Amino acid sequence: MLHDLINWILATVHDWGYTGIFVLMALESTVLPVPSELVLIPAGYLAHQGEMDFWLIVLASTVGSLVGASFNYVVAMWLGRPFLERWGHFFFVRPELLHKTDAFFLRHGAVSTFTGRLIPGIRHLISIPAGLTRMNPGAFALYTCLGAGLWSLILTLFGYFLGGNEALITQYQHHITIGVIVFVALIIGGYVWWQKRR
Repeated sequence: MLHDLINWILATVHDWGYTGIFVLMALESTVLPVPSELVLIPAGYLAHQGEMDFWLIVLASTVGSLVGASFNYVVAMWLGRPFLERWGHFFFVRPELLHKTDAFFLRHGAVSTFTGRLIPGIRHLISIPAGLTRMNPGAFALYTCLGAGLWSLILTLFGYFLGGNEALITQYQHHITIGVIVFVALIIGGYVWWQKRR
């Protein structure tokens, strides 16, 4: 089943182009388990091959992420915490992960919608506490776009610079993901250091 999902994602990126990237990243930013690595790294490879435009990939991904995150934001704002804690597991929102995301949001405030977008496991849920606390929509959109844009840029760059060797992408997909996580950890570490300095 997982193999079929991966093949479907890759086929969607290849056949639907920017529309496919937009749709998949919107889904990834809600609660559906669509790995962004499987969307943007192959897209970066296609950009290297001259079949897609690099910056349109990043744009389609960022806007799609904003749409998906906004959906979570609005749903959380209207349904509230009791509904999500009781029924969220039917929508891939486990209570323990929701509480972890809540704590992250409370600890870092509004800017967590930026930093949270860079952390796997939290990135697709960080818009829920933003909706629950009725965060300013303009600030939410700005921070979401900044975080989603940076994440999209990193993954697309990986695909682009490894674009000369498709087998290398397949072989080292897992290592690439780890590398992205380490890079993001450094960014977050810098943010935490800056916060403590303040």
